[in-house]
Amino acid sequence: MKIARISLHRLAMPLVRPFETSFGTQTERDVLLVHVVTSDGVEGWGECVAGTDPVYSSEYVSGCEHVIENYLAPAVLAAPDITAETLDAHVRFVVGHRMAKAAVEAAVLDAQLRASGISFGRYLGAVRDEVDCGVSVGIAPSIDELLDEVSGYVSEGYRRIKLKIKPGWDLEPVGAVCALLGDDALLQVDANTAYTLADIDHLRELDAFGLLLIEQPFAEEDIAGHAVLAAAIDTPVCLDESITSAAVASDAIDRDATSIVNVKPGRVGGYLESVRIHDVCLARDVPVWCGGMLETGVGRAANVALAALPGFTLPGDTSASRRYYAEDLTEPFELVDGRLRVPTGPGTGVTVRRELVAEWATRPPLLLH
Repeated sequence: MKIARISLHRLAMPLVRPFETSFGTQTERDVLLVHVVTSDGVEGWGECVAGTDPVYSSEYVSGCEHVIENYLAPAVLAAPDITAETLDAHVRFVVGHRMAKAAVEAAVLDAQLRASGISFGRYLGAVRDEVDCGVSVGIAPSIDELLDEVSGYVSEGYRRIKLKIKPGWDLEPVGAVCALLGDDALLQVDANTAYTLADIDHLRELDAFGLLLIEQPFAEEDIAGHAVLAAAIDTPVCLDESITSAAVASDAIDRDATSIVNVKPGRVGGYLESVRIHDVCLARDVPVWCGGMLETGVGRAANVALAALPGFTLPGDTSASRRYYAEDLTEPFELVDGRLRVPTGPGTGVTVRRELVAEWATRPPLLLH
């Protein structure tokens, strides 16, 4: 497969409500889309999950755009024959920049699968037609507003609730939501690296709530600290930001730093590496689930397909489109009985709404050939 043209689209999409984590508050999503066209005219789309600023990750949207424009795209365009499986050989000279690479890989894979008539789900190894969905709930202005928001998601049918926490916003909101949901509900918390080893005694108090897991309490490099925490508390420790590859996942599991793994394709460099992480965890009987990065329908379609693999036994952050957007860049993903259908069409199985890409653009497309 020869890639003849690549275009980079930058757009701003307003969120239906502000989304606050320990890193800050978002009111809109700064979206970077990678659009490839093969020499045979087949198109593919990929979405970059980086944020506007380097606060969640060292990567950020403008940086990813620069790396793709000046390094990744020229390497892809120069290749006489390329597939998602051979992409790494052409771009590995670029150190790191996994989110940028993942966006390019997704676009190439989408074109590749559309050309062959194969869906993402079939290619990745999906074993389910639909996936259980959870929802991520940001830090609210008050407990009452948090409970109102959670009640709304419960009424929509979400099968798992995840609460963002940080020092000063943890025990009280978790206790209030537990009382609202009851003992049988699936509830987990996400700290986004907001705590340190000095907080172990405080985090141990979360054991009283019978949580499904606590996600990434310490800094991403602190595998050893997470191992200490996992031995000190009853709540299962799940790693997110720490897991950047299958090798790191294997090491963290072997060191008892995690008993559950969050897989985010953008964070780990793409869907092929995501499958490798899934396989490592499945072989060790470690549950995985698919994390979310406020994706539009472009990225959500591929994530839903990934979440249908056999090792994804916990509901992920693969929420319905309207959780974040009043209108999506593709046909909307609608929640039915707490689940989303896995797209079955070629590639991601969704159609990009070009009129919305143009309407929400913050600058003209960057054309590379």
